[in-house]
Amino acid sequence: MTLRLKTFAAALAVLALAGCAANTLQRAGASTVFDLRLDSTLDWARIKGARQETWTIDGTRLNQLRIYSNIKPGEHVFMARKEKASKPDGPWFRSGMRPDELRDLVLDGLREEGAVNLDSGELHPHRFGAVDGLRFDFAMSNADGLNYKGTVAAVEREGKLTSLVWMAPSEHYYGRDADAVGRMLDTMQFVR
Repeated sequence: MTLRLKTFAAALAVLALAGCAANTLQRAGASTVFDLRLDSTLDWARIKGARQETWTIDGTRLNQLRIYSNIKPGEHVFMARKEKASKPDGPWFRSGMRPDELRDLVLDGLREEGAVNLDSGELHPHRFGAVDGLRFDFAMSNADGLNYKGTVAAVEREGKLTSLVWMAPSEHYYGRDADAVGRMLDTMQFVR
């Protein structure tokens, strides 16, 4: 085996081990993620990261719940990068944004990821425990033409944004899990 091939194989092994350590099974029931408490009637696979997690039941192309915690002013809504003077336009979080601006921020982040035909439902205030936030639904297509529906919960707390974005293909998976995910987001609370 050449040195280049050995190095590549070693890198793949490290990535595989790191991936295993970051993935866990979340059984139905109460769970804590970052500073949130979520109660779910569904089992999830959790893919953990720094201040963000992705939860899925059947694989991320079939359903995903993306959780972003403590997004700071000047950070991308999905923590993809930080704002730069050379790139002032983008889905950057700002403390004190109005509910419609927060909705548009999430939608712009989805567009940046390749969402097309994006449409949002009614934006409504929502109380998460003792903290005011918002909820809204959306529909979109991905670049391959697969139609998705989803829902968003977002809260600005102590000058930082927490957002949860759930989406699934509208043909089957959305209808199967929408009520359970909606209840989970409705009962979300901050624990600290």
